[in-house]
Amino acid sequence: AYNIHVNGVLHCRVRYSQLLGLHEQLRKEYGANVVPAFPPKKIFTLTPAEVEQRREQLEKYMQAVRQDPTLGGSETFNSFLRKAQQETQQIPTEEVVLEVLLSNGQKVKVTILTSDQTEDVLEAVASKLDLPDDLVGYFSLFLVRETKDGAFSFVRKLQEFELPYVSVTSLHNPEFQIILRKSYWDSAYDDDVMEHRVGLNLLYAQTVSDIEHGWILVNKEQHRQLKSLQEKVSKKEFIRLAQTLKYYGYLKFDPCVTDFPEKGCHVVVSAGNNELNFQVRLPNEQIKEGSFKVTRMRCWRVTSSVPMSNGPSGSSPGKSEVKLELAFEYLMSKDRLQWVTITSPQAIMLSICLQSMVDELMVKKSGGSIRKMFRRRVNGALRRSDSQQAVKSPPLLDSPDASWEPMAKLSSKLTSVSLRGISHSSSTNDVGANDFHGNYAFEGIGDEDL
Repeated sequence: AYNIHVNGVLHCRVRYSQLLGLHEQLRKEYGANVVPAFPPKKIFTLTPAEVEQRREQLEKYMQAVRQDPTLGGSETFNSFLRKAQQETQQIPTEEVVLEVLLSNGQKVKVTILTSDQTEDVLEAVASKLDLPDDLVGYFSLFLVRETKDGAFSFVRKLQEFELPYVSVTSLHNPEFQIILRKSYWDSAYDDDVMEHRVGLNLLYAQTVSDIEHGWILVNKEQHRQLKSLQEKVSKKEFIRLAQTLKYYGYLKFDPCVTDFPEKGCHVVVSAGNNELNFQVRLPNEQIKEGSFKVTRMRCWRVTSSVPMSNGPSGSSPGKSEVKLELAFEYLMSKDRLQWVTITSPQAIMLSICLQSMVDELMVKKSGGSIRKMFRRRVNGALRRSDSQQAVKSPPLLDSPDASWEPMAKLSSKLTSVSLRGISHSSSTNDVGANDFHGNYAFEGIGDEDL
């Protein structure tokens, strides 16, 4: 069997015959000219070199399918991954109670099936909270890890190809939980959410939590005003004031390392307002702050280096065996592009944030509605709108036997968003052009933006 890793975590194990069955089903539904070529069958037993060659071919095949908007977003492909995930973890389909956290620590218990996908679980939580259908798409489920101080470290946004119950229970660690949070960046959309009592309560709870954990900066006078509004239970006014504060609506990441402005600098990265904000501690202990606008990132990539290990290949995200990096090429000035690298276990979550910012910008640029961007009910079933660019996660396949891996491998395509081929850049790293995330928002940048 081959191990399929998604977002750095073992997702499922599948055999060649299962992947071949998926391929044939995709060809039947979409036509041979749409589906990529599949590694051919071999009559004789494969040599170790041929096994590795097949693994690489299968990896490229799965990535090609995942990166295709039609194939990667298809129910055929996603249901294949969900079924394989359930079979690998050997969790039978049965009714269970799943706890989903809210930002204020409150737990929402929903009765679901172990085989319910992310969309189903989100619906169940919304129904339990009485959140209207047209507001459900403003929120998402995130896999988080509780830290010692009671805050949460974000692992990833749960995707349409996974089963939330299986994803969280298979980690066998009570520190990992599922939380409901808003999933948009522009605070102008807060108005839509605040129209309804439940939406207002969820947004208020998240804002209070972000302030308490220091994600939003507050001075003494602002703190006094917020406290007064809290005592009066003036939730809308509380949020309105919070919207004026620094880092409102930002997602704060764990301390990590960057090579900007020089190698080995410790940094705290926050994502929000269509930018990545850096608070960098320089070697001389001086703290400097700066921001990188997503519209000036020409492209980015996520890479992982996996050290040699004799242990099981399905390690949990809590272990530090996989070194993840997010690198983006940034337009520093009119004629100067420079690569900036962040080394962080949360590199994939950072990449997802960048892509969702770009998606939101492109929807606004095309005159689309944020409501349309999320979801619509069609004949009672929930369907993603065509205007949404789905967040993609091309899986990685390991060799079936660790003894056939004589060296540490650079998994250059461990990615979480759709890829787009662009011209070769001036990067010194040996990663091909197709490993980059081309940025549509960058193409629209004009001289006046510089």
